[in-house]
Amino acid sequence: MSGKTGRRAVVVDGLRTPFVKAFTDFTKLDTIALGVAAARGLLKKANLGRRDVESIVWGGVILPGTAPNVGREIALDLGLDPACEAMTVTRACASGLQAVTLAAAAIERGEADVVIAGGSDSTSNAEIKLPQKVVHALAPLALGKADPKAILGAVGKLAPFTDILPTRPKIAERTTGEVMGEAAEKMARRNEISRAAQDAFAARSHHRAAAAMASGRFDDEVTPVETSEGKWVHADGLVRADTSEEKLAKLRPVFAKDGTVTAGNASPLTDGAAAVLLMSEEKARALGYRPRAAFSSWAYVGVDPADQLLMGPALAIPKVLDRAGRSLAEIDLVDLHEAFAAQVLCVLKMLGSTAFARERLGKAAAVGEVDPARLNVHGGSIALGHPFGATGARMVTTMANELVRSDKQTALLGICAAGGLGAAALLERID
Repeated sequence: MSGKTGRRAVVVDGLRTPFVKAFTDFTKLDTIALGVAAARGLLKKANLGRRDVESIVWGGVILPGTAPNVGREIALDLGLDPACEAMTVTRACASGLQAVTLAAAAIERGEADVVIAGGSDSTSNAEIKLPQKVVHALAPLALGKADPKAILGAVGKLAPFTDILPTRPKIAERTTGEVMGEAAEKMARRNEISRAAQDAFAARSHHRAAAAMASGRFDDEVTPVETSEGKWVHADGLVRADTSEEKLAKLRPVFAKDGTVTAGNASPLTDGAAAVLLMSEEKARALGYRPRAAFSSWAYVGVDPADQLLMGPALAIPKVLDRAGRSLAEIDLVDLHEAFAAQVLCVLKMLGSTAFARERLGKAAAVGEVDPARLNVHGGSIALGHPFGATGARMVTTMANELVRSDKQTALLGICAAGGLGAAALLERID
């Protein structure tokens, strides 16, 4: 995709932190610290000067209350030129991809030549919200003097002393109250996706991710991170090479007594960050970089959260293909975010359904089948983990690298997101 200026934004490089289970190695590193680690590593890897970065576009979901513009905090902590502007975007699980495509669009409009885009999230540092009853009662103390009269007044407003404790955070739809796992269960039943199929998909994700790690595929995509305790974390911490369908079959359903979604066939809560270096093609070549890929098209869609919450990619992917003038059969690699195995399998079934194409897309024929051999070739979020804001940037980096390594031409990305959102993008290799 290129703007009216005729400029083309290109993916030059990418790097991420290891992805680790929440409340483990990265517990004391917040989303800003993780973002700094990824972006600093990227600058070093690309041998790019701190004064060369003109903009940061960052994605995040669990934003810190006192510093919600994470992108700007990263720029400041890195010591970039103070003129480097920055913004933070949030589109639930598609936030990282949103950041990257916004950066690409800005470059193609002629607004910048060198941009770092990506995302981060620290589930370990999610803030616990006080009930509004408590906030309103204590506001006079926070804004005024805490004299005895004010304290007694605040206590009086809290009575009766019910509903004053912080509630346990949960990833639930504000409009429906449904957590994402419950939505995945509903989709699995509606689309007749079996527990066995979900477990088989999850096992394959782990095995492919483990094979990628063993082969060194991720070595130049992951930067070591030093924890606050002085420990260095070098690799992803969630991949289980020894898992199997048999082991996964023993796990209990999480969201329904007779359900099919388990901790084993769903993405785990994760801490991590990922960053992508984008430039105008002219600038990249002038600086001696070899561009890896460019975006042919991208699309973002919305669906009714009360319908099939996670079906968004089945609607976004056809839009991307149409805009690029491509068919699914032409695509070399397909990378779908694995929020749940059930969700991926549902989306694949929708893409292969003529009835779905007619009812939801206004098309006479199905979008097409996806060959398992070209789907999530190095595993996905079930195995690697899912720091909400970082996943899209991880996918862009891995697919851009894979196009070059495997001498392929096109990679299609798809992401479901909370709120009934979906995203897709098409990467094409640059020779």
